[in-house]
Amino acid sequence: MRKSIIIVLVLIVGVIGATLFLSITEPEFAYVPPDEKIKNHENSGIVKINQETNVQLENSEDAVQLGKKLFYQETFGNEVFFTDVLGLFNGTFTIPNITKAILKLKGNGTHNLKVEAAKTVKIGNRTIEKGELIETGLDVAKGAYAPVGVKFKYDDGRIKAGISCAVCHATVDKEGNVVQGIPNSDLNIGLTLALGTNTASYFTHTEMENLKNFIKDTKRVVTTSEGKSEALPDIEALEEYVDREIVKWPKGSNDTTIDFHNNPVQIPDAYTKGDHPYGWSGQGQIGPFKGISAAINNAHSQNMDAVSQTNISKPVLNIDKEVYLGTLLQNAANKKFRYDPKSGEKPTDFFAKVDPTPGVDGVNELIPSASFPKISFLTSIGLLSSSPGYRAWEQMNAVSAFMNSLHPMKTSLEIQKSQKDEGRRIFEQGGCISCHGGQYLTNNKLISPKVIGTNDSRAKAFKKTENYFDEPVMYDDQTPVPLPKNPIKHRIQMTKEQEEQLKLGWAHGDTGGAYKTPSLYGLYWSAPYLHDGGVAVGPNLLTDLGVPGTYLKNNVPDSRNSLLALIDSKLRMKVIAENKKNEAVKSANVTGEGHEFWIDETTGFNQQQQQALIDYLLTVTDEK
Repeated sequence: MRKSIIIVLVLIVGVIGATLFLSITEPEFAYVPPDEKIKNHENSGIVKINQETNVQLENSEDAVQLGKKLFYQETFGNEVFFTDVLGLFNGTFTIPNITKAILKLKGNGTHNLKVEAAKTVKIGNRTIEKGELIETGLDVAKGAYAPVGVKFKYDDGRIKAGISCAVCHATVDKEGNVVQGIPNSDLNIGLTLALGTNTASYFTHTEMENLKNFIKDTKRVVTTSEGKSEALPDIEALEEYVDREIVKWPKGSNDTTIDFHNNPVQIPDAYTKGDHPYGWSGQGQIGPFKGISAAINNAHSQNMDAVSQTNISKPVLNIDKEVYLGTLLQNAANKKFRYDPKSGEKPTDFFAKVDPTPGVDGVNELIPSASFPKISFLTSIGLLSSSPGYRAWEQMNAVSAFMNSLHPMKTSLEIQKSQKDEGRRIFEQGGCISCHGGQYLTNNKLISPKVIGTNDSRAKAFKKTENYFDEPVMYDDQTPVPLPKNPIKHRIQMTKEQEEQLKLGWAHGDTGGAYKTPSLYGLYWSAPYLHDGGVAVGPNLLTDLGVPGTYLKNNVPDSRNSLLALIDSKLRMKVIAENKKNEAVKSANVTGEGHEFWIDETTGFNQQQQQALIDYLLTVTDEK
C-alpha cells in the first residue's frame, strides 16, 4: 500500500525521483514557475521600506522574493484540514485521478483541469456519474506536474494536498504560461468542496437557521463547556444540506466569512498596490501594508481551517465550542481525526491528542494573536498564520510585498489613442472619476450598500465579531515563532477617520456594513463584475446573460460585454432578471444588482461613447 501511494506522488511531482522520496521522511511539492514561464514579472523596486508598508523590511528585494515563494508554496499546513478533516480527496474527486488528468495533458498547460469522477455522487439536484469529467478550473502550466497553487505532501502514511495563494490569484494563458495576480475566474471551489466526504465541516458558510434542526438522535451527545449535555446533528442530513448549499457558489467565487449566510464573493485580483482597503467589505485597513497582511491572514486561517474557529464559536456563532468541534470532526475523513460521541470524551480533549499543531486552536500552523482570545481589526478569529522559524507576521508581510510588486499584464487589444482619449473624456464626463479617480482609479473609501444599491449580505458578514472584540495590538516585528513567554506588543494608533471606516468595514454599531471602492486596474482580466460576480455576460449578448448564461453553461464571461452590462441599464436589467430566475444563484445572494451609474441613453450617451469608455477601461493599465 505504501509503495503504491509513493508511486502516485512521484507521478504528480514528476521531477522528483523515487529515490529522493524514499530518502526523506515527509516529501512535498508545489509548483513555482521559473522566470521564463511567467508573463508579468514582479517589480521589487516599487516596494518602499518604512513608508506605505508600515513595517520594517531589511531588504525589499529579499521580501518580494520570499513572498513570491510563499505565494506559490505556503499552505500553513491546510492540507491537513482539506485532506484529513473535510475529505476533499476521499470521495469522487481523488488525487490519483488528478494525477491521471495531468498526465493526459502530455506536458501542455490548461486553465481548466478536467478530472474523472472516481465514483457516482448526487449533490442536490445534480448527479455526477463515475467517469464524468469534473471541470475544476485548476490551472496547470506547460510542462508542470502539479496545478498552480496546489501543494502535495506525503505525511502520516498518505498523500495530502493543500492550497496556497496562487490557486486563486494566478492563472495560465493559452500558451501555458503563468500570469501572476489575475483571479482564477473559473476555479470551481464550490463544486470541489461539495465533493468532499465531510463538507459539513463548512457548515458555517450556509443559510443555516439552527444547527439543532439537524438533530435526529438525541443520544449522540457531547458535554458542553458548561457541563450540560447537547446532541450533535445527524451526519448524513447535515452533509446533504451543506453540499447542496456550497455547490451553489458560481465559479471563481468563495464564501470567506462565517456568518451563517451563503454569500460568496468573486475572487479579487492580487494587484494590491494602491487598492486599499482590502477585502470586498474593506475589513483589511490597518497593520502592515495598509491591511493587506491582515486580509491574507484572514484567508489562510479562517478560510482554510474551520477548526481554527473553535475559540470564537460561542461568542460569534452562538454554538458551544464542544458542539462546534464535535460537529466538524464527527465525520472527519481520516479516522485519526474522527470524533465519536460514544467515547464520552469532550471533543476538545479528543482533539488535543491528535492536534498536529498543539497549543492553539486549528490544524493549521497558527499562533495566538496579540489580542487573543479576543478578535481585533487585525484578525477575525484572534489567531495568526505563522510557521515555526519565521517571525510573527513575517510570512504575510512578504506575500504583501510580493503582491504590491505585481502589475496587470498588457492586453492584446489594439485601441487607437484617439479612442482611448474619448473614453477618458466619457469617464470624466459621466462622473466615474468621482469615485475612481487618482493614480489607482479609486478613492480608497467604503460605501454603504444603501448608497451603492447592492445586496448587503456580504457587507454585514463581520457584524457578529463585535461580540468578542478588543483593541488592535501587534507583536513587535522581531517576535520569533514559536512565541516567547512575554512577547513585546504594540497598540496600533488609529485616526478618527480610520475608526469610522473600520466600523463600516466590519459592520459594527449601526453602520450596516459597506463595500470598498475597488481600483479599476486590470478590468480586462477580472470579469465578471461587482462583489458577487453577478454582472456577467458571455460572448453572445442575447443568450449569455448572468451567471446562468455564463458559468452554468460553461461560458467564460466576456470582459467587454460584462462591462457593457455594468454601465447599460437595459442590459443590466436583463442580467439581473436571469440571475433571479435561477433559485440556486438567487439563494447564494448573487444578483448583479447595484452600482447604477449608467453611461447610456438615459444619461445622454450613445453606443459609440459606451464602447470608447469600455476601450479606455480595458486598456488603462497597458501603458503604465
